[in-house]
Amino acid sequence: MLVDVKDRLEQRQIYELLELSVFPDPDRLVAVLSEYKENSRLHLQGYEDNGEIIGIIGYETDEDRIATIRHIAVHPDERGKGYGRGMVLHLLDAADPERIEAETDEDGVNFYRSIGFTVHSLGEKYPGTERFRCVYVVEPDEEEDD
Repeated sequence: MLVDVKDRLEQRQIYELLELSVFPDPDRLVAVLSEYKENSRLHLQGYEDNGEIIGIIGYETDEDRIATIRHIAVHPDERGKGYGRGMVLHLLDAADPERIEAETDEDGVNFYRSIGFTVHSLGEKYPGTERFRCVYVVEPDEEEDD
């Protein structure tokens, strides 16, 4: 079950999960935490299982109904069990976007590809690190066409 964790940024579980999805730079992590505290357009939700937050998804939505995944992470012991996919599916319901976008590195690209995102290389955005833009276009429900 996903719960809002924006008011729990100081909790160790939330901090550590967010740290997994941020470039390993303590200053960058502090800046990201501050962004979530101050920006009302940013959402941060946690996947709660048996009272533990085992994954997080941070996203932003805009007036064009584009949801941008800013951060996503699952505790290393819980990876490969569908929690990441479940968080993205929840985002589809919660934000009702026309499109979901994310930027990732080579480690994350197969995750997005496996759940239907189209992947485009952005090239070497940082020295020695290729980045990818991942896009999922939400198809209108067939039921709406009737």
